[in-house]
Amino acid sequence: MNRSKNFKNPFAGVRYEHLLAGVSGGVASTLILHPLDLLKIRFAVSEGPTSAAKPHYTGLSQAIAQIFRHEGIRGLYRGVTPNVWGAGSAWGLYFLFYNTIKTWFQSGNSKVDIGPGLHMVAAAEAGVLTLVMTNPIWVVKTRMCLQYAAAPGKVLDGTVRYNGMVDAFVKTYKYEGVRGLYKGFVPGIFGVSHGALQFMAYEELKSSYNKYRNMPIDAKL
Repeated sequence: MNRSKNFKNPFAGVRYEHLLAGVSGGVASTLILHPLDLLKIRFAVSEGPTSAAKPHYTGLSQAIAQIFRHEGIRGLYRGVTPNVWGAGSAWGLYFLFYNTIKTWFQSGNSKVDIGPGLHMVAAAEAGVLTLVMTNPIWVVKTRMCLQYAAAPGKVLDGTVRYNGMVDAFVKTYKYEGVRGLYKGFVPGIFGVSHGALQFMAYEELKSSYNKYRNMPIDAKL
């Protein structure tokens, strides 16, 4: 089948509510769960020798209590601005790219079953494209989450490295260039396998369930 002949515009069959759904879902979940994301990041780097600039956490409750005692509720939401921007844009772009690529594989016919292999390819391609566009946001988010504070407005090593998301972008680019904004990109590419497997499983289960109900494969659950 010649896709370029039968389906010239890859965006023709895409509904942009996929973008809106991804953005709204990403923003809402991030606002609720950001403290857990912050704790996950800090626990990941808490091993090894402790210092005044990097406290050691012994458990979840102890970490929450220590952060709240030193920084208040704002401490649990350190880095939330880039996280909201990152999650909203990432999920919005991911859903948009995934459904665009899938629609192209289907030559614009949503009732065509492309199989698990192409579902995985579509999800993997969407993941890589999304990572290319959002990796700088994740770099900034991680660095802001790791800016420990002993009191509101004062970090433990005596200097405020980043005064916000824009300041973090500017300083990272100024001192490290574009490469600094794309640190962790290669491991992130391997991380797209998670979404590829998840979407493949979802699409195949949805297709099988609709066939069981004698419904078109694109019928909503």
